[in-house]
Amino acid sequence: MAKLSNDELIEAFKEMSLIELSEFVKQFEDVFDVTAAAPVAVAAAGGAAAGGDAPAEEEKDEFDVILESAGSAKIAVIKEVRGLTSLGLKEAKALVDEAPKPVLEGVKKDDAEAAKAKLEEAGATVSVK
Repeated sequence: MAKLSNDELIEAFKEMSLIELSEFVKQFEDVFDVTAAAPVAVAAAGGAAAGGDAPAEEEKDEFDVILESAGSAKIAVIKEVRGLTSLGLKEAKALVDEAPKPVLEGVKKDDAEAAKAKLEEAGATVSVK
């Protein structure tokens, strides 16, 4: 099979419908055992680590939303985690199963409080740090 250039691949993707492209991404993830959402999570974790080195005297403007436990309504909590993040079902379930884990990192106080309220409404135990 001839090797396709990046431009040729992009042109091929432009001709696909959204459904076909979605199926391609799923198949790509299965074949190569990767997740398209993983780079987003890694980038968010890296950004939070860089922000964590700020001096303690400054007023904190970035917060982490930590899922302490899922409680009895695990499915509802997984749905809320998916709604708050760009994680897929498998990744959201893994995050909930591995609690305590950060759901959101380096977000504004208002966003952190709103996420905490949504997760607590779904039945989870959540802290904001």
